[in-house]
This record gives sequence, structure tokens and C-alpha cells, in this order.
Amino acid sequence: MHPSIAVIGLGYVGFPLAVEFGKLYPTLGFDIDQARIAELQRGFDRTQEVSEAQLATSLSLRFSSQAEDLQACNTFIVTVPTPIDHFKKPDLSPLLKASEMIGQVLKKGDVVIYESTVYPGCTEEDCVPVLEKHSGLVFNQDFFCGYSPERINPGDKVNTLTKIKKVTSGSTPEMAEQVDALYRSIIQAGTHKASSIKVAEASKAIENAQRDVNISFVNELALIFDRMGIDTTEVLEAAGTKWNFLNFKPGLVGGHCIGVDPYYLLHKSESLGYYPQVILSGRRVNDNMGIFVANKLVKLMIQKGKKIGGARTLMLGITFKENCPDIRNSRVVDIYKELIDFGMEVDVYDPWANAEEVEKEHGISLVETLGEDYDAIVLTVAHGEFLGLPFDKLKARDGIIFDIKSVLDKALVDARL
Repeated sequence: MHPSIAVIGLGYVGFPLAVEFGKLYPTLGFDIDQARIAELQRGFDRTQEVSEAQLATSLSLRFSSQAEDLQACNTFIVTVPTPIDHFKKPDLSPLLKASEMIGQVLKKGDVVIYESTVYPGCTEEDCVPVLEKHSGLVFNQDFFCGYSPERINPGDKVNTLTKIKKVTSGSTPEMAEQVDALYRSIIQAGTHKASSIKVAEASKAIENAQRDVNISFVNELALIFDRMGIDTTEVLEAAGTKWNFLNFKPGLVGGHCIGVDPYYLLHKSESLGYYPQVILSGRRVNDNMGIFVANKLVKLMIQKGKKIGGARTLMLGITFKENCPDIRNSRVVDIYKELIDFGMEVDVYDPWANAEEVEKEHGISLVETLGEDYDAIVLTVAHGEFLGLPFDKLKARDGIIFDIKSVLDKALVDARL
């Protein structure tokens, strides 16, 4: 079967994937966001993952927000978001709605490949029944499925899609080989064919759970060393001289993966009667780091005799990581909310973030220019533009600088994680 591909969901994951496939196969980039489709048709990518020149090389790629355009395709790749709700439970609604839409155009012999992060079993237990219901077809007889977890690292211009090894899987041995061959055709780094869809799903879940637990360990160290009056960065630098010491740094854990995926693993585990201890404790530590930063800042200001209510504060950065416009699940917001609760006046400045998206997602209005005489400055994201700022001019006399990324000169700051 010659692939005619539809990539459903054109965010940080789906769009680069559609561009690569569009270099080799007829590819439809599909998204329900009509504004996003209009931008891409003009050659503009708000995620800054693909340049206009790179997009121009994808000669067989077209875009649409009309579901009927999917009918001409035989290979559907789902890259929609899989977030968590306010109760930290998996929200499968985007995934199931995409499955319903695909089910309505599914034909005999078609393949549906999921890339969205899920818990083990989700593809076959949650998505397949929706596909069967809306198509009237029988799984593994009329149509087939695959799972290949996304490994996109937003903002990373070195470890890009084709340079990261790809895990693949299929619902039958023959389909596993077909899915693997499809990805092998675009992934320079090669592929790893998992023995089953569940194994591939689980591999994605534990990749980020492992990072989450490791970061929670150094975050907990930061909480301990703060009480001891020890600089955590200096401790980690000393320990890092041993060849097998893992180089993790404390900080806020946000984004679309590390701060979300462990909850998918937790959800499935708890449904089977096992209540994870290590993963859950790591999540608790990481989720509370924003509150710790805000409270430490307030304590430092009180020690310097600063009035907290009405204090002018500058937060540098709202995205979840440096040199990237991605604001999904940014834990910087936790610091902002806590400082607002203390009655402080907070300016948030981020030249990378889209102001409209920040307003819509978090209800925060970004400032376009920096002011002066800030009582407190918090460097929350290590954007390159921030490293050379004139901090002495930005802060007021006896102003506090809290560098939570530990990237500024130690002599310049009052505190760092």
C-alpha cells in the first residue's frame, strides 16, 4: 500500500512530522484550528519549529481543517494533545474526538497510528472501540493500528525529529513492520520496533516519569539545602565531578510531557489496584516548587525591610523552557499566582511567548517593555535575551534578584535554586 498520510493535530509534534512525510508522500496536515491552518498556508509557524525554507521543501504537503478532506487518505497519524484536568486526571477528549472523526472516514485496509502520550492500553482499550463504532469496521480485520510515541523536544534545533530514534509498534506483526518501515523512511536516527502497542505506550510514559523523579530528587535537595544555607548549584557541581553522577538541576517542571505524563501512568496503575509511591511523591515535590520560590522571595524581601503589598516585581519568562515559545503547562504561573496572592504588582516579560496565547491560556497580560526600580526580579526562564540584561538598572535600591535557573553571576543575585 502506498501511503497517503493525514497528520491530525499540527502543534509542536504534528507539524514537523507532517513536513517530513510531505517530502516523500502525499500528506495532509489537518487541524481543527482554522487560524492555525491559515497561518501554515501562508508559510508562518507560530511554534518556530519549522522555518519557511524547510516548509518549502515539503512539496507534497497540503493543509486543511475540513474533515471531508481526510477521506482521500489511508494512513492517519494522531498527534493531538493529551492533557490532564484540574483533578490531575487524564483528559482523553481530544484523542477520542479525533478517533471519532477518523472513524467516520475509515476504509478497509486503512491504518491509524497514535503518537499522543497515553497510558499503556489506551490505544486498544479506549481508541479502537471508538474507531470500530463510527466506521462499522472490525479491528485487525478491516483496519489496523500502530503506536509510535512522539519524542519532540520543543525549541531544540539540534535533536530534531529525524535525529531522534523512534519507537514504533503495530497491532499485528505485519502491521508493526509496516509502521516501522514508514517511520524508517524519514527518521535518520533509526527506529526501535517494540513487541506490542502496550510496550510502546509504556516506554513513553516511563521516559518522562523517570526525568520527573530525577528532577524531584534535586528539587528536594534544594529544599533541604535552603534550610541549611548551602548553595544547591555548588553542591551539584561538586558531586558532578564523579563520572556516573546524573546531571539534573532543580527547577520548575512544566511542559506538555514531564509534568503531565506521570499522571497517565498513575491513573492506569491505580485502576489496577496499585498506588505508586515514588512517582506520586516526585509529582508532589515538583508541583510545589513554584510556591516554594514565591515564599522564599517574600522572606528575602521582608529581611531587607521591603513592604510586600504593592511591591513592584518583574518575572522574566512565562514559557516552560528557554528559547522556546511553548507555554503549555508552564509552572511559572504558580509563582505568579502566589505573588499576586501576596498583594504584589507583577510584570511578566517574555519576548518568546505569544501575548494572545498567554492571555487566553493563563489570563496574564505580558508587558512589552521593561520598567525600572523593581523591588524584586525573578529570572524564571533562561532565555538568551535575559542573560545580558542591565539588572542593576532594572532593580530598585536593595532590590532582590532571585535566579531560579542559576545562570547569572552568583555575585549579582540574592538567591538561586
